[in-house]
Amino acid sequence: MPTEVGRSNKALDSSDLRVSERGMDHVDAINQVFAEFEFAYHNQFHKAFADLESLTIAKKYWLSNVEEYSPSHIVAAGKKLIKSREYLPSIAAFLMECEKGYELFGLPSVRAAYAEVCGASSPKASHDWSHEAVYLAGKATGWFLLANEPERTTFPLFEFNYMQVVKKVMTGQDLMVTPPVALKERVSNPTSKGLTKERLAKLRSELGL
Repeated sequence: MPTEVGRSNKALDSSDLRVSERGMDHVDAINQVFAEFEFAYHNQFHKAFADLESLTIAKKYWLSNVEEYSPSHIVAAGKKLIKSREYLPSIAAFLMECEKGYELFGLPSVRAAYAEVCGASSPKASHDWSHEAVYLAGKATGWFLLANEPERTTFPLFEFNYMQVVKKVMTGQDLMVTPPVALKERVSNPTSKGLTKERLAKLRSELGL
């Protein structure tokens, strides 16, 4: 079950610093980021968050600012900051790192991608997508579902599908997008008027009209 936003009373060990991506939610992600910050910036961390109340308030504030990112993205941003910064990162630095995760690959955020699939014109395959990952995530979620179900139902599904595609983009995997089949400008064998009448007459006869 998701853990409450706040300080854990357990001693830190490797299991505390790693939450399985499967079943992880945003609260789990923030708790893991703060646990890793505490480990990496021990003295700075305890000076910034001297008591349980200040730590809980900080976690809730960070949580409210990172909801548009997936839990795995949040954890990845925290790890990257730890590797590149000597001092405890601010929320502004953390959000900048989250944004770069998408911008480096030309990807819109989850929220922006969701808004794009919901407002895309038809046919979907011919729409001018900001990135093919958005189209593939929309297709995987289902265009009918996106058009007819409420956001509380469709957004979690889209977020999951989008992050699966984003992972492929970020790891250099090719995205398989099937191009739409072009319609022929002219029918090659048009049916003659006489043949059309014969078919209609036969149909009427079969139906007893």
